[in-house]
Amino acid sequence: MPPSPRLIIIGLDCMEPSLVFEQWREDLPNLSRLMTQGSYGRLESSIPAITVPAWSCMMTGRDPGELGIYGFRNRATRAYQNMTIADGRAVRFPRLWDYLGDAGWKVAALSVPGTSPPYEVNGSMVSCFLTPSPQVTFTHPPELGAQIRSWMPDFMMDVPEFRSEDKAEILSNIHKLCDQRFTLAEKLIVQDQPDFLMLVDMGVDRIHHAFWKPMDPRHPDYQPDMPFATAIHDYYCHVDERVGRLLAQCDDDTAVLVVSDHGAQPLMGGICINEWLIEKGYLTLKEKPSDPIALDKVEVDWENTKVWGAGGYYARIFLNVRGREPQGAIPLQEFKAFREQLISELESITFPDGSPMEVKAYVPQETYQKVRGMAPDLLVYFDWLAWRSVGSVGTGELYAKGNDTGPDDANHAQYGLMIFHDPKAPQGGQVLENAQLYDITPTMLDRYGVDGPSDLRGKVLSI
Repeated sequence: MPPSPRLIIIGLDCMEPSLVFEQWREDLPNLSRLMTQGSYGRLESSIPAITVPAWSCMMTGRDPGELGIYGFRNRATRAYQNMTIADGRAVRFPRLWDYLGDAGWKVAALSVPGTSPPYEVNGSMVSCFLTPSPQVTFTHPPELGAQIRSWMPDFMMDVPEFRSEDKAEILSNIHKLCDQRFTLAEKLIVQDQPDFLMLVDMGVDRIHHAFWKPMDPRHPDYQPDMPFATAIHDYYCHVDERVGRLLAQCDDDTAVLVVSDHGAQPLMGGICINEWLIEKGYLTLKEKPSDPIALDKVEVDWENTKVWGAGGYYARIFLNVRGREPQGAIPLQEFKAFREQLISELESITFPDGSPMEVKAYVPQETYQKVRGMAPDLLVYFDWLAWRSVGSVGTGELYAKGNDTGPDDANHAQYGLMIFHDPKAPQGGQVLENAQLYDITPTMLDRYGVDGPSDLRGKVLSI
């Protein structure tokens, strides 16, 4: 057996702790063994609890404000509706593998969100799901891409069209994506003999969005005996089996960290945030659309608009401030008072039956250590993410059944998971409390005696 990594990180995007730790633990022998022999617990995500920026927060030890990345899309300028995708070029801080590489470790980072386009590391990198296609340069070194295509001619960057009704095709592609990532990790362990290897499987996230409804009686559209009722359970078992196969390639000295960036829960409904703002008189359209349409596809009367919003797992709220936005309507001296009033009004939104909904509006300047770039003025969670934000206008309703961007069964949850086992220092089933994803990088640097910055957000966990 060739030398195996000192440390492997297995990232499982969106893996839900309650399913692993409680509901299905007996069906997941490899993850259960790691839990029994090591440390495990829920891992609090970033705010917002989404893939972009959560993985970059975890790997840099920086929060979204320091990164200047507040979601999958961010304002590029103060111009209205000018949002750009935050790819790897938006991450301007070293990641865990950069610190390890500088300390002489040979590293391999495979499909970690925030690594497209790939960049030079002391080892190899395969870029993430934001890669346009395998026809562009998606690896460092570049020639690794040709080798991967020789191993897997149909190498996938992501599951195509995972928000659609072609469920059988989606399920097949999810399994294929998972197998490709784990097989690639196994091949690179043999070929490159890295000291550190990290892979991220996006299939867990994709299967939640596509197949949560038939699994969970809490889902509003659940019916007994629906097709694909066991798809998520079976996939968790498949991932567990692939984890076991990967670790079987490693010797008794390899430490392993299994981690998810956030959890998952049934999608209970949507709040049409821009419809709410129109009803309040804060957002004015020049012409009311007859059918639901994205806000950036209609003409907004910006001179008479004070607030607009964006949809997603959470709501991003932007205030139209005089002297900051091109046609600002809120005087700067009234900004803070208006924001407080808006928070109060948002937090009074109820469920459709009129019962209280827990709505939490986060102010970036109060949430993050620093605020870089053009942050939303508020980030809003509805019912702790069980309800998503719907950005479309023309619905004529405050409440929506689900997602306006395609069929979707699940929303994110604030807590992911972590499981850590080091054969050299077994913990024996220690349950971790109060762990945050910001803790991962400082903990790993401390454990391996590698110097890192003193201003990382996060603490060193006792693992």
